[in-house]
Order: sequence, then C-alpha cells, then structure tokens
Amino acid sequence: MSFMQPGIRRRALLAGAASALALPAVLATARAADNKTYVMKLGTATINEAQHQWCKWFVAMVEKDSGGRIKGEIYPASQLGPIPREIEGVQFGAIQGYIGPPEFLVGVDARYEVMSAPGLVADMAHGMRVAQDPQMQKMMFSFGARKGIHGVALWVSQPSSIISRTPIRHLADIRGKKLRVLAADMQQEMLRRLGASPVAMTLGDVLPAIQQGTIDGAVLATTVDATMKMYDAAKYITETGQPFIFSMAFISKKWYDALPKDLQAIIDADALKAATQVNPWASDFYEKQRKAWSEHGELISLPAAEQAQMMKDIAAVGAEVAKRKPGLDQAYDTFVEVAKRTQQ
Repeated sequence: MSFMQPGIRRRALLAGAASALALPAVLATARAADNKTYVMKLGTATINEAQHQWCKWFVAMVEKDSGGRIKGEIYPASQLGPIPREIEGVQFGAIQGYIGPPEFLVGVDARYEVMSAPGLVADMAHGMRVAQDPQMQKMMFSFGARKGIHGVALWVSQPSSIISRTPIRHLADIRGKKLRVLAADMQQEMLRRLGASPVAMTLGDVLPAIQQGTIDGAVLATTVDATMKMYDAAKYITETGQPFIFSMAFISKKWYDALPKDLQAIIDADALKAATQVNPWASDFYEKQRKAWSEHGELISLPAAEQAQMMKDIAAVGAEVAKRKPGLDQAYDTFVEVAKRTQQ
C-alpha cells in the first residue's frame, strides 16, 4: 500500500517514464561518440625521409587499429607552416601532431635540447638502443606535458654532419665560418669550441641562406641535404658525426585528452611500433643517401687524429651547458646513464 500523495506519486511516475524514454537517447549518443571520426593532421618540415616514413606507418596502423575512427592526414615539407607555427598549432590543438628533432621545442621546455649533447652516442646501433630505452622514452615523452605537448615516439635519425660551400677537410677549416645550428645551446657551444660562429635557423631558411652567402654552411642531416638536393648550392659534407640527430613525434595534448581511452591507447602503442620499425629503416636510408650525395658532391672525413681532437674539445659541452638551466642537468644525467648502460 502506498502512502505517497497522489500528486507526488504522479510526478514520480512521469519522471521515471521520462528517464526510461531518455535512456535509449543517452545510449545512442554514447554510441555516436564512440563511432565519431577524429581527424589527425601530422606535419613535418622534411619529406621522403625517416620522419615522413614514420608518419606513413603510424597513420596506416592507427587507421587500421581504430577501425577507421581516426583518419590520418600527412603534410610534409612544412605544408602546415614553418616549424614554430606547426609546434604552436599542436599546442593549441589546431593540428594534431608535429614530427621533428626535439631541439626545436626548447622554447616549450628547455630540457628538449638534451639530445644535442655531443659525444654520448657512438654509432647508429647505439643510437637505436638509446631511443628504444624505456627510461629515455619516459623522460623525453614527459617534457612539454604542461605546455600542451604529448610525446609518443623517439628514434635516432643519423649522426650530424656539416654541409658547406667550401670544403672542410681539417679542424682549422671550421674556424671563422658561420654555420647554421638548431636553437639549442649545446649545439651552439659545440661550434664555438671549434672556432665557428653558430647561427640558429629553421630548416626552410637554410638553403636560401647558403645560396645567398648569409651562412657558410650548416650542421645538418645528410639525408636532408640529399633529399632537398642542397648539392646545387653546396657540394661538400664533412662527416663530423656529432651530435647524433634524434626525431620525436609530438601529439596535441588537447586533442589527445579528448579522445576515448581506447583510442588514446592505440595512439600510444602504434607510435612506439612505428618508431621501432623506422629505427632500422632510418639507418639503411642514411647509407643510401650518403651514396646518393657522393654522386653529386663530396663526403669528407677529418683525419683520424683531428677527429679524436674534436671529440676531446667537445666532450665537456653537454655537462657544462646543462648546469646553466634548471632541470636540464637532471635530463643530461639520465642521458649519460642510458648511453653508458646501452653501450656494447
């Protein structure tokens, strides 16, 4: 027997009926959200090399594993704007991903430049082990989290080299030259130790600057030199081998946080899978592009004694620069520990 007043009982029944009628609508809305298609625009400054290849593999994996719920779009060769604009786009969610050397994000978090520390990576195989180390990945992926950046992948691209308008055959030939570097104090300090004048510059400005004589050359990647056909402006590459160049994939945290949990898991897992695949691919591609450059220009190695002297001159750069910035010293110590542990 109910003691509820008739008016109250009637309102309760109506509310219950309304709730029952609303439930299918709620479920339908949830299903619609689950079936929503999310567009993932990825930008990079390079084309037809390891960063571009990572994008291709990553997009294919994500589209398959998400059942088409994530649709990837790839924009190489700075089609989405110069590097600083692409990074800002990722931070604010205008684009969903940027792929490039972490040093370009030192304005977001100064610790990103730790990968420019010279002398820690011996060769490509060692660089692969460093990039695949869980401790290294955890550290690098955490940078930028408070500034709208979600790191998802890290891999080694190749050792740095110096492309120049006139040949650099000896350490003395570096002195007095204006050379482009990334906006990382470690790279700039390294060149100062070698007697050169470092000029921070984004990739899109390098070729015109070399052609116009604004700079004498650049610390760059041989694969970029070759694929961008820079041999039309500068014929010489001196293979100094330091520092090693790493690439990272940065996803918009704003976009990532709005994804359903299962899609977040797919993004994280497939990013690492694609990086694992691109590591050996990058090594093979690097050797192919060295050969391609040799057909148009000249690859130069410093005399063994001078190469050893160069390594001695730059050995302390990483530790000394790291002391100047809060947090960078801890990041450098981690890099040193991982590099030592992964040596063979």
